Amino acid sequence: MTARRPADPAVTLPAEATSAAGPRDSGLRRVLTTRSAVALYVSSVLGVSILVVPGLAAQIAGPASLLAWAFLGVVSIAFAFTFAGLSIRRPEAGGVYGFAREAFGRTGSQVVGWLFFLWMVTGAPVVALIASAYLAYAFPLTVLEVDLIAWGVLAAACIVNLRGIVLTGAVQIAIIVAIVGLLAVTLVVAGTHLDPGRFQPFFPDGLYPVGTSIALVFWSYLGYENVSNVAEEFERPAASLRRGVWISLAVIGSLYFALAVVIIGSGADTAGGGTAPFAAVASLLFGGAGAQVTALLALVIVFAVVNAYVAGMSRVFFAMARAGDLPSALARLDPRTGAPTRVIGVMLVCVTVASMAYDLLGLPLSTAFLVTSGAALGVYAIGSAAGLRIFARDRTVHRFYLGCAGCTLAVSLGILPFVGWPLAITGGLVGVVLLYRALVGFRRRSGTDPGAPGAGEPPLDSGRDPTPGPGRLQASPASLGRRGRR
Repeated sequence: MTARRPADPAVTLPAEATSAAGPRDSGLRRVLTTRSAVALYVSSVLGVSILVVPGLAAQIAGPASLLAWAFLGVVSIAFAFTFAGLSIRRPEAGGVYGFAREAFGRTGSQVVGWLFFLWMVTGAPVVALIASAYLAYAFPLTVLEVDLIAWGVLAAACIVNLRGIVLTGAVQIAIIVAIVGLLAVTLVVAGTHLDPGRFQPFFPDGLYPVGTSIALVFWSYLGYENVSNVAEEFERPAASLRRGVWISLAVIGSLYFALAVVIIGSGADTAGGGTAPFAAVASLLFGGAGAQVTALLALVIVFAVVNAYVAGMSRVFFAMARAGDLPSALARLDPRTGAPTRVIGVMLVCVTVASMAYDLLGLPLSTAFLVTSGAALGVYAIGSAAGLRIFARDRTVHRFYLGCAGCTLAVSLGILPFVGWPLAITGGLVGVVLLYRALVGFRRRSGTDPGAPGAGEPPLDSGRDPTPGPGRLQASPASLGRRGRR
């Protein structure tokens, strides 16, 4: 197949040519667009965190938690372009799983795959319970009713994803309107009711809690990697991902910081136990009806987040099955919808079991967040290290992407110690995977691993032909926002 000539000669778009690694005959449908990218980015990143994390971060570090939001708002540029750059270069299902396999071989990809599994089983129940917490704040619900609602959110997201990526993308676009509308009303109205005294003292417990709040707020900027998991299903990955990243960065960063200011200035971080600060703000401004409306909107927002992550992570596990790292039966796609139905069914069973475990153990919400953050940080660290290796070896890639990968790696490793004891769960899982790999004696490098994406290609350090090919990234940072216009 001959690639069409892109409008900008400085960039070759992988979506316009046969990718080196995005199987055209995989059964996954190339139907997503720029609007889908924006919806998936915003709902993955901006979704559930607006409902609870500002309150929890303020409880940990007080007004100084604003520094965490500002810091991560800037470095999220590196997060976004690290994974977008890797996906533009090689758009395939599985995202970071495939990147790790290319850079570090089968061992690296299996570690990433199981970290995604830990992320899913610990994070999905937490997200669903947030919706229940908002409903319980506004309505008289029993513990059983709260648990059933949380499970219902998980089940509904799986059902939507069973219908295919087209319906999933359409649902995401519609729900983004609800998220932005909720934020706009709250920020405009609550902004006139701020108490400057609530910002003093700015460091109530010193500097260390700021580091802990950064580890917690980091959870709010997760999601840029999730869109990479469905990159194989974009019509034009390069154009859609670049434009989607720029739009989402502008929206997410500004709204997060403004919301954190409102939560602290209105005292909502101390209302409702800090787990439903948004409902507390609405209740203070509009009375009981405001809290109820906000709780219902929170339910819709949480559903959007779970829906996006079921779509993304199901593709990770599909890619693992396709590569032989999970039973091949899970690599089956529905012939009508193109959805990995068996993977989605297994995911629902796993998160159901995890939800029951949370109830039995009675873990605090902040602890549950940190467990999920530990797994996510592991994915980000390995993914950015893979990007650093891939971008450094490929002489056709612009240095901007290399810098983004290095920044993402440094931030991920710097935040890890602040996760605390929940990091032991992530470390234990990684140790088990490494022990398994050592015992079975599989090869560690993707260039000699027959099951790896791009098997048969020269290894990364073998001196590739520097001539740009499909999926190469040569755009300068100034041109990144102009790509894709024809």
